Amino acid sequence: MKNAKSLCLGLLFTIACLNNVNAQFGGLKDKLLKVGTAQGAKALGVDKFLKQPAAITTNFEDVNREGEKQPDFINSLNLKAQPLYLLPKNPEGGFVLCEGLYEMTNKSYCLKAGTFAPSKGDGYMFAPVLGPKEEIVVSILKSAEKHPDVDQHDIQALLWTIIARTKFADFNGQVKVTAIKLLTPKQLTQLEGGALGVLPFDVMEKAKDQLPSGVRAVFEAENNIRQLVSSGNYTYADMEKYAIIAGMAPPRSDVPSGIWTKHPDGYYVRYFPSGYSITKVQVYVPKELLTSGTKLIYDAAGDIACPANTGSQRLAQTNEPLEANYSLKLTTICNPK
Repeated sequence: MKNAKSLCLGLLFTIACLNNVNAQFGGLKDKLLKVGTAQGAKALGVDKFLKQPAAITTNFEDVNREGEKQPDFINSLNLKAQPLYLLPKNPEGGFVLCEGLYEMTNKSYCLKAGTFAPSKGDGYMFAPVLGPKEEIVVSILKSAEKHPDVDQHDIQALLWTIIARTKFADFNGQVKVTAIKLLTPKQLTQLEGGALGVLPFDVMEKAKDQLPSGVRAVFEAENNIRQLVSSGNYTYADMEKYAIIAGMAPPRSDVPSGIWTKHPDGYYVRYFPSGYSITKVQVYVPKELLTSGTKLIYDAAGDIACPANTGSQRLAQTNEPLEANYSLKLTTICNPK
């Protein structure tokens, strides 16, 4: 009996000690778990992620400024712009160009979250879509032409989600529905490559400390977008507030609004954005460019209106006109080869 009593007292003492240890070190355990999460995230590739290229890498350094023209060079040619969307359609996408001046107000999309919206005076020049996800982005823009039932906001949200390097496994809500509609199963699996999950707050703060100030806002915006999409509880306005920074980026004086870029195919193109979702594009095709019988195609799905100011948004262009008037007729005799 005495031994049993001593054993019970010993057990009670041990339990009391364990409870005391848990009380003293429970906080430490939480701290260790927190550190472990951060180290685990780092081990999963945060440092590597910081060194990886963005999903779309196009920037103003990719603009070929050779042959550029100032905005007023077109004035001396005495040309009236005709609707670009009235030009013959190319079976593979885009429009077959004829000589003259053409313009179209079309849907456009922001391809850089955490930046300023276009403002009056910004100079934009042509650059191609470049980066690990260029094929996916171009495919979305081309597929959207065949799905006029898909809302422009839904396409923009999907593009922001991809630009933010979100894993397809983390897609939830309308973004996932849009992705399945516009992309093939193979393309959906490609969204896993080069992607990242939502970074814990502590890891985000540490990662931001390693970034230049100009890149920090983009990095944080992308993580916030990944967080929204993975939660499945978001609206377009929720995503837009992270993607678009309030205010205006100062324009570059050496790249005025309306500057012309000489396209690699020889014609000239310029852009006038109205916000990020609408862009008026003008295309000038010199007569001598067509004398050899070359077939020229304007296919905007692979084009970016690239801002001279790196703090502003890259704008993906489309072949989708807004408020098109098909009752109009071309005045140019257009006989594409």
